[in-house]
Amino acid sequence: MLKKLAILNLFLAAACSDGDNSAVPSWFREAGSVVDSGTFGQATVNNLGIQNGDQSYVLSLANRFAEEVPDMVNFRFDSAELDEQARAILRQQAVWIKQFPEVRFKVYGHTDAVGSSAYNKQLGLRRARAVVAYLGSQGIGGDRLEAVVSLGKTQPLVVSQGRERQNRRTVTEVTGFVDRHPTVLDGKYAQIVYREYVNSALPTTAISGLAVSGGGE
Repeated sequence: MLKKLAILNLFLAAACSDGDNSAVPSWFREAGSVVDSGTFGQATVNNLGIQNGDQSYVLSLANRFAEEVPDMVNFRFDSAELDEQARAILRQQAVWIKQFPEVRFKVYGHTDAVGSSAYNKQLGLRRARAVVAYLGSQGIGGDRLEAVVSLGKTQPLVVSQGRERQNRRTVTEVTGFVDRHPTVLDGKYAQIVYREYVNSALPTTAISGLAVSGGGE
């Protein structure tokens, strides 16, 4: 038994002397030696979000956004240039996004499977940044938008090794609130509903007024 313990101690000492304690079981390491991978505290943040209603509100808005406006635009092969169809979709997104100044969004860029992973990573990011830039030109603040790259090889809509247009895309999603956002979960949600109603009625009201005053078809 003593011989086995001696061998174990020599093994542990050798592992530590190399400056790499990854092979040492956690119960032999000093407290705090296991470095957090970045997820520490996420459970608490998530629980608080559920309790105060933030998480459910974000999820509700995310579902509404996906249902009420197109959340995806497509690109030509090996291109990050927005065509007219893409710009038309992004204008619809911008109108919707302006209704909720307290909400933050992310744009995920994707590619098809043609080309190297490194090249596709950069191409996906260029596509996401092109969308963010265009939404910015439509009056959406940069503090509310973030461009994120995601390879088409890892998240294809259509499983294909070829030039699949549906995989060459960006996706815009609701992801949370801007910093120091005014809370909307304290009985004031009706104000947001009313704000949407007024904004949506403005174009109709203006058109009706012109029709009455003009007297023509």
